[in-house]
Amino acid sequence: MPLRSTGSGKVPGDPVHHPLFARCYARLGTAAETRGGLAAVRDQLLTGLSGRIIEIGAGNGLNFAHYPAAVSEVVAIEPERHLRTLALEAALRAEVPVDVVPAVAEALPVKSEASDAAVVSLVLCSVRDVPRALGELLRVLRPGGELRFFEHGPGGGPVMRFTQRALDRTVWPTLAGGCHLTRDTLDALREAGFEPGPYRRLSVPEKGPKLPSSYCVLGRARRPS
Repeated sequence: MPLRSTGSGKVPGDPVHHPLFARCYARLGTAAETRGGLAAVRDQLLTGLSGRIIEIGAGNGLNFAHYPAAVSEVVAIEPERHLRTLALEAALRAEVPVDVVPAVAEALPVKSEASDAAVVSLVLCSVRDVPRALGELLRVLRPGGELRFFEHGPGGGPVMRFTQRALDRTVWPTLAGGCHLTRDTLDALREAGFEPGPYRRLSVPEKGPKLPSSYCVLGRARRPS
């Protein structure tokens, strides 16, 4: 049974369009893989996965090289045109089958209960409607299916949290492709109906000065059986 539902595969009018940010993100993201330790975090995020996977906000495809061989198929959702082009190139180099799809998190072109696991990686901060996106993930996951998440959010002391809130209300979403620094992933997952599993908080990069975007959480949650 195919993982995706049938359809045109097109996103009318490219609803997510951040050409300048996309180019900056691709360059900075590649550098952060080694200098910021993100490659090791991606390994931890994806280890042990198997079967059919849906990844939301695949960006330029940096996760693709880290999927274990037991994964039989990845449907990688990416609505931004430039990042999707780079993801298609990364999919050709991947050691597991990857299908890069132009769609948005709030309307996934995937059959209900067709996915064994789902992956969100530095994307819930910029999704326009988080409850709706998480509701879609609940729909496409099989009962008991696992969600792997690596997201940044609020952290630090009072001054840093004030700075994060101030940036969210002013320039940050515009400069960072719709990103919000103060979205709490764990609260959002609980409110959506996921059962949170083990998680840990970390800083990226681990060493050096902390930026408003440095505070992250890495973990797992499940769709109730």
